[in-house]
Amino acid sequence: MLRKLVDNEFTNAATFYIVSLFLLIISPPLLLFKIIYNFLVSFRPTDANMRGKVVLITGASSGIGECLAYEYAKREALLVIVARREQLLQKVAEKARGIGSPDVLVICGDVSDFNDCRRFIDEAINHFGRLDHLVNNAGIGSIFMVNEGIDITKFAPVMDINFWGSIYPSHFAIPHLKKTNGTIIVNASTAAYFNLPRSGFYSASKSAVTSFYESLRAELGPEIKITIVTLGYVESEMTLGKQMSKEGEMKHNQEIKDLVFECFPVMSTEPCAKAIVKGACRGDRWITEPQFMRPFIAFNFFFPELVQWHFKKFYLGKWIAATKAAHK
Repeated sequence: MLRKLVDNEFTNAATFYIVSLFLLIISPPLLLFKIIYNFLVSFRPTDANMRGKVVLITGASSGIGECLAYEYAKREALLVIVARREQLLQKVAEKARGIGSPDVLVICGDVSDFNDCRRFIDEAINHFGRLDHLVNNAGIGSIFMVNEGIDITKFAPVMDINFWGSIYPSHFAIPHLKKTNGTIIVNASTAAYFNLPRSGFYSASKSAVTSFYESLRAELGPEIKITIVTLGYVESEMTLGKQMSKEGEMKHNQEIKDLVFECFPVMSTEPCAKAIVKGACRGDRWITEPQFMRPFIAFNFFFPELVQWHFKKFYLGKWIAATKAAHK
C-alpha cells in the first residue's frame, strides 16, 4: 500500500513537471502568434452595414449609452433605447433620428427588474420583429470603504444593476438573437482586474459580469457572438461624481470627483463609443478602452502585489490624507 502511494505521488509529480515544461515551451510562440493576430485583426474591415438591423441599448439616456445610440444611428440601425429617465431618452431619440436612424423606440424601464426586462425585450420584438445587437450598458458606481460605518445592505443595487441588469435582458433576448446570429455587448470594467481600494462593491459586480459572459460565450458560440467591453475611466455621469451615497441613493459627490477621477486620465465618450461599435460590428471578443489600459492589465496579472501596493500607497493614501485634513 505504501509503495503504491509513493508510486502515485511520483507519477503525479512527474506529470505536473512534464505539463509545466510543455507549457513553458509553447507559451512564447503562442503569445507571439496572438500579438500578431490581434494586430492584423485590428485592420480587418468592420461590418458597417447595420441598416435594417435592430440594436437595443440599456442605460441610453446619457454618457456612453447615449453616444452608442448615436454611433449606431450613423450606421442607420433601428434603435431601441432603454433607461429610467424618459425625458432624456426622448431627446436622445430625436437626435438619433436626425443622425440617421430610420426608427427609434423609446422604452422607460429598470434593468434590475426581472419583469421589466421581459417587457422591454418583448416590446422591441413586437415593434421591429427581430433583434441583432443587445448592448448591456446600464451601470452605477459606488466608492466607499467597508469599514466606513456604512450599511452594506444599501449597496445591493450595485449588483442588481451592474450584474443582474445585464443578465436579465440577455436571458430574454437570447432566443431572438439566435435567429439573427446576433451579438451581446456587455459593458464591464478594468475595475474587475485592478480592484481599487474603496471600489469593492463595484469591482465585484464587474468581475461577476466578465466571468458570467465568458461562460456564456462557451455556451452560445458560434450562434451568438459576445463582446466584453472593459473600460477604464470614460467621461460619464459616474466620472463627474455621480455615485451611490451612504444612504443608498444616487447623488453627485464633488469630493469623490476631485479625489478619484481627477487622479486618472479620463477618455472622452464619443471616441470610446465609436471604438465599441466598431469592435462589436467586427466581432471582437474583447474591447479595452482607453487602449493604454491593456499593458496595465497584463502588468497587473504578473505583478498584482506591486499594483496593490501602488494603489494603497498613493490612491488610498491621498484619500485618507484629504479626509483627515477635512476633519481638522
